[in-house]
Amino acid sequence: MTPIARCAVTAAMLVCVVAPPRDSWFGADKVKHFLMSALVHSTAFSITRSAGAQRSGAQLAGAMSAAVVGVWKEVHDRRAGKPFSVPDLVWDGVGAAASAALLNRSR
Repeated sequence: MTPIARCAVTAAMLVCVVAPPRDSWFGADKVKHFLMSALVHSTAFSITRSAGAQRSGAQLAGAMSAAVVGVWKEVHDRRAGKPFSVPDLVWDGVGAAASAALLNRSR
């Protein structure tokens, strides 16, 4: 076995041993992430539209707002000693996308 392969195997074994606890993809916390991101997206969208922006600009403002709040929450969790959760970010994205889809059909 080459030295690089040995390092890769050693790193893989360390990841298996030191891996953080598994984060569930479903649960009450994920519903909260979905709903909060939908709320942030729709609020930013509505404020931007009220300020006179086009629909596409308002959608972008909503998406960026939801993304910033979602990532900020995970960074905050990490600083508080909790794991950084990719499933939480995925549910944040799904909530923002659901809001965007609904608002695309609004007047």
